[in-house]
Amino acid sequence: MVDNRLPHEKGFHVSWDQLHRDARALAWRLQGQGPDGGAWRAVVAITRGGMAPAMIVARELDIRTVDTISVKSYHSGGGKADQRREAEVLKSPDAGLMGADGEGILIIDDLVDSGKTLELVRSLYPKAHVATVYAKPQGRPQVETFITEVSQDTWIFFPWDMALQYVKPYRGED
Repeated sequence: MVDNRLPHEKGFHVSWDQLHRDARALAWRLQGQGPDGGAWRAVVAITRGGMAPAMIVARELDIRTVDTISVKSYHSGGGKADQRREAEVLKSPDAGLMGADGEGILIIDDLVDSGKTLELVRSLYPKAHVATVYAKPQGRPQVETFITEVSQDTWIFFPWDMALQYVKPYRGED
């Protein structure tokens, strides 16, 4: 069967409002799930996409300690499968905060796609709890908690990648 959909028809467009609602839902799922009587020691955002959801989760759960880990797993040309390469850590979170294994730490990202980024992060901090707002099937085993699963061939358009502008109709001119 030939797929006649246009490229933008395989997209899942996420507005700022939707991201906020979904990140709050993620916080609700994580509430009381930490190892220290239900509490989490800190939130670590995977930059860049995890920063907005991590801020919302930290606010909702009243977690004041927030750090980042920067992992590069895509060629600068984009995220197409033939352009992927091995993930590498560009910036690590505070070693004292993370401890030997990340226990009590919530690691937040916007999306798990192939799972390469989270596979690397989990190898560094095996006892941290990894949560994403969105998950694709291939990377889902790397995540303990998520809100929405989308198909592997869906491209998620996040609000920080979008601009408001006129768009021609998909088909036809009237």
